[in-house]
Amino acid sequence: MALTSTLYTLNIDLADSDRAVYETLDLRVARHPSESEEFLIARVLAYALEYQPGIDFSRGLSDPDEPPIFVRDLTGSMRAWIDIGTPSADRLHRASKSTPRVAVYNHKESHQWLAGLGSARIHRVEQLELLSLDRTLVAALAARLDRRMSFAMSVSGGDIYLSFADSALQGTVTRLHL
Repeated sequence: MALTSTLYTLNIDLADSDRAVYETLDLRVARHPSESEEFLIARVLAYALEYQPGIDFSRGLSDPDEPPIFVRDLTGSMRAWIDIGTPSADRLHRASKSTPRVAVYNHKESHQWLAGLGSARIHRVEQLELLSLDRTLVAALAARLDRRMSFAMSVSGGDIYLSFADSALQGTVTRLHL
């Protein structure tokens, strides 16, 4: 018998002063059985950090030719490919050829991955946006993960502040370079 996805309901009050985005996000996020809690948290944080009209989650890990998160314009054309983790150079090459903007949010150790990308042939490699989520923030939020969660998320100067009813978490997003 195949395992089914687990649905998470997340309510996020987003205040991103870096991009002047102030929204209340009411997300229903499916977690694939093979997806780690950290990957799910990284997807949610990347979604909030990239939030704009037309953003959506893909069908998930069941379709390897789609990014975990994408942005489409009103005509349905993909405007941004947002990946999570350490995608291969081939995947980034294909994404860069098919989409005007490619961003990757890494929540793992990145030195070896970056070294591999640096020696690979990737279309428009200089335009890739490679970002690292604070691993301690991802781990702390994964430890608090519940099927229903509400929190406030503030972003300022690359710093992320998460406020819960009983506590707060803090971390950073840093730009990676090849």
